[in-house]
Amino acid sequence: MSAQSEGEYAEALQNYYEAMRLETDPYDRSYILYNIGLVHTSNGEHTKALEYYFQALERNPSLPQALNNTALICHYVRLS
Repeated sequence: MSAQSEGEYAEALQNYYEAMRLETDPYDRSYILYNIGLVHTSNGEHTKALEYYFQALERNPSLPQALNNTALICHYVRLS
């Protein structure tokens, strides 16, 4: 997460993909997927971000951050 907070998105994605490879718990994986979605959102890759938010919600349907960001992207895209 430190790479992400410093704007090092490529490094952050590498770290998250490695975490996905190692993590087996669906609940924990949902947060990793959510963070990958955040990186794609920051890069303006809304379609890709939505894919990861939806994957996160499949594993953790009560993840409010993913629900909120999905709604924000849909609202943004509709206004564009």
